This record gives sequence, structure tokens and C-alpha cells, in this order.
Amino acid sequence: MWAASFFANFAHKFAWIRNMEYFDFQQLKQILDEKYLLFNTPAFIETDPIQVPHLFSRKEDIEIAGFLAATIAWGNRKMIIRNALRMISFMDNEPYQFLLGATEEDINGIERFVHRTFNTQDFHYFLRSLQNIYRNHGGLEKVFTQGYKSGGTIASAIIHFRKVFFSLPDCPPHAQKHVSCVSRGSAAKRINMFLMWMVRDDGRGVHFGLWKDIPTSALMLPLDVHTGNSARALGLLTRKQNDWKAVEEVTASLRLFDPKDPVKYDFALFGLDLEDKKYLKES
Repeated sequence: MWAASFFANFAHKFAWIRNMEYFDFQQLKQILDEKYLLFNTPAFIETDPIQVPHLFSRKEDIEIAGFLAATIAWGNRKMIIRNALRMISFMDNEPYQFLLGATEEDINGIERFVHRTFNTQDFHYFLRSLQNIYRNHGGLEKVFTQGYKSGGTIASAIIHFRKVFFSLPDCPPHAQKHVSCVSRGSAAKRINMFLMWMVRDDGRGVHFGLWKDIPTSALMLPLDVHTGNSARALGLLTRKQNDWKAVEEVTASLRLFDPKDPVKYDFALFGLDLEDKKYLKES
């Protein structure tokens, strides 16, 4: 009954998806599940920035490499991967050991690094802040988990993390744009993607499942232009802006299909191509 009400609501809001009444809950779930299984394979790693943390086996190395790769994950994928690997190479390909032992001179001595608007000054601050987190705050997992437990939401986890991350006295204002502020309505795509990497564990070899105290059910969709358009084509998202309210809406829709693991459908929304969406509009 709740499924019928859900689709009636979205069919009414999305009148341009013709004959929506024939596109029922089970059909849509089947599409989402098929795309999830199709793209959620180790082959996905080969062309995705997640390949960077997959180079490591130590938990802390995976976290640091994953966080830095996710931080610069916008633009051309090959460039993202190339620059993320370059970031790791500056740390002698041992990010955790480098951060524990690095002096201020070691960090400031890193040569010029630029990825789009992420510059050398930003990179230096990110390394100092990560160093502070692992030396004085118990690591990335502990900071995010504390934030999650304080408010019971991913939003509270991100807000707390951002407060800790930018707490050093020498924080350049420009660096702050590279960790999204959900309290100002940002969709926080990259940080939600990082959390998805760290928390999800479905045994399929893509995500890591290292963090056990943030439930998979609480994760929020890493919303960007492509996944937003796919969600709208499926009737899962009505909001036009790709902001935090849109993240809340589309994640709530996905929870109807899998309450325990809603963001697994990020694979499905990513995998929907133009022909799929054309079919959905005409079916």
C-alpha cells in the first residue's frame, strides 16, 4: 500500500514521465537492483578514484588516501586519479607514516601541486590537518563517528568533522571551500562518497567497510549532476537544485527500496545512461 502511494505521488509530480502508472514499485526496484549488480564489481575500481585507496592494506593508509582522492574528485576521471596518485607520492606512498613523522619543513617542502582550484596552499593545510587528526584526535574514523553519535545523522558527522578539520590557527580561507558545508545547504557529494567508501561493506570488493560504528542505513547519496538527473528521470527526486535538501529527498526515496543500504543504488544511478532514461520517459 505504501509503495502504491509513493508512486502515485511521484507520478503526479512528474507528469512528463508518460504512463507512469504502469511503472510500478517492483519494476523500478528491478531496474535499480540490476544496475547495482552490474556496476558494483571489482572492474569498477579500474576507472574510478577509489582505485587510489585500494593500493593499500593498512586501515589508516586507506582512510588518508581515500579522503584525499575524494577531496579532488571532480573533473576528468583520469586527471583525478593521476593527481591523487601524485599526492600520495609526495608522502613516499606511505601516507600514515609520513603524517606521523612529517615536520613543518617536510610539508612545506612539497613542490607545487594544483588540481583545478585545489592548490599547493590547500594541500599543505590538508596534510597538517590530517596530521593533527591522527596525532591528537584518534584518526578520521573517530572524528566522523563522534559527529555521527552527537546528532545521529550524517549531517552532524560532516559538521563535526569540518569543525575539527579547520580548527588549526593557520587555516587559509581558500582551503575551506574543499570540504562542503552542509549547514549552508551543500550537497557534499565528495564527503558523502568518502563515507560510502569507508562504511559500506557488501562483500563485492569495491567499498571497504572499515568503519563499524556508523550504520550503512544512515549514509546519504553522493549527489551530483549525473545522479541527480538519473534520479529525476526515475521519479525519485523532484527538487531541481542539487543541494542538501535534494540529498535528503533522494536518499529517503532510495530507502524505500533498501532501508538498510540505500546508497548502494549510487551504482545504479551512475550506471543509467541516456538510452535508459529515454526509455523510462517513453515507457
